[in-house]
Amino acid sequence: MITSVPPRDAPERPPRTVRPDSLTRLVDPVCALPGPDGAEEFWARVEEAGTPLVGPDPRGGDEHVAVTFLWRGAPGTRAVQVLPNKLGDPRAPEGNLMEHVPGTDVWHWTLRLRRDWRGTYDFYVDEGEGPGPEAADYWQRLRTRRRHDPLNHRSLPRRWGGDPVSYAELPAAPSARDWRPRPGVAQGEVSVHEVPSERLGGSRRVWTYRPADTHGATELPVLVLLDGEHWQPQLGLAHLLDNLIADGRIPPLVALLPESVDAATRWSDLACSPDFVAFLDEELLPWTAARLPVTDDPARTVVAGQSLGGLTAAYAALAAPGRFGNVLAQSGSFWWPDGPEAEWLTARIAESPRLPVRFWLSFGEQEWVALPAARRLRDTLACAGYEDVSYREFNGGHDYLCWRTELADGLVDLLTRGATAPLAGAPRHPDR
Repeated sequence: MITSVPPRDAPERPPRTVRPDSLTRLVDPVCALPGPDGAEEFWARVEEAGTPLVGPDPRGGDEHVAVTFLWRGAPGTRAVQVLPNKLGDPRAPEGNLMEHVPGTDVWHWTLRLRRDWRGTYDFYVDEGEGPGPEAADYWQRLRTRRRHDPLNHRSLPRRWGGDPVSYAELPAAPSARDWRPRPGVAQGEVSVHEVPSERLGGSRRVWTYRPADTHGATELPVLVLLDGEHWQPQLGLAHLLDNLIADGRIPPLVALLPESVDAATRWSDLACSPDFVAFLDEELLPWTAARLPVTDDPARTVVAGQSLGGLTAAYAALAAPGRFGNVLAQSGSFWWPDGPEAEWLTARIAESPRLPVRFWLSFGEQEWVALPAARRLRDTLACAGYEDVSYREFNGGHDYLCWRTELADGLVDLLTRGATAPLAGAPRHPDR
């Protein structure tokens, strides 16, 4: 089993990444913190407003706002840590500790953030059980005491189950309205299947999406989206596709969403596995073609994924460019593997002839450990002659909240741009 992990030794954030400003001492412009006699009235106002609280930038200007996270403690609460996605350094967890208003149950922490930020977040609460911060394993134990925000009604399903994860979206953040079901929009058909696979040694569950009103259609574009068990049953990808198709922003397409099964299987499959790519190319797509009217044109086929899935989406297209002509990689783990062969796929691109593949890449500005590898991939693609590459960085972290809207933008771009003409003699299966 592959056990590589993201590099943990990046000593500094790379240039142009976001380091949020802590404004705990400047919390008054956002909310008037209570004294011992005003806590009940304070919490009543907070409950009505919802959390986190957003107020004007204490330093002036319109580009940033102050964002205050709040936790209502119990009598024994000793510490509360808040971790917005990638806005904390795991090597310095004390930097995300909330402050306590003496004599009250109010814990607070404020950041100055750009108005287009969005992110999920968790609280970690020490309610006075066990050794305190002086213990050597204190921070590890605190990370087992995760809580969602009970004063925030906005949440997403958590990856691999458990309580939902709370999220915040600032006023200028990209809208996720395309993900909400809309009255009057024709709904595609979603079904789930067990697809047999010799390559994977059994079968793999796959969700399929067929657009509405296309039963006489032929040659529909294909989207292969990895981590299917989260994108469809949990996040409802079909609503997004229904809306984008109804608005004419993408053509009607068939979507295939293979399951990752569990964390260990995901690591095995999505770390540049030749067998997994062969499953997609030689088993899943032919199985689909026997049942649904899909194209075999690589220029109208998109393979998409996030994190390790983004790495594998790029690997799949490079391993089988005669089937996958479009890569949509979000926060791809292009640092993989950690160690002497780090950034293996980028090195392979640099050493190989250009293939007829288009890339749409996006990364969060707060993914500061992974961004150097992402930018090196971008530059390597340019040097290797890949002219049809879209690369952008969004104000967020390694986060499905951000990936939802990024996925929509990437699909619109790849499925509406002019198709790249195949290169003469491009191999179907270069050495995997």
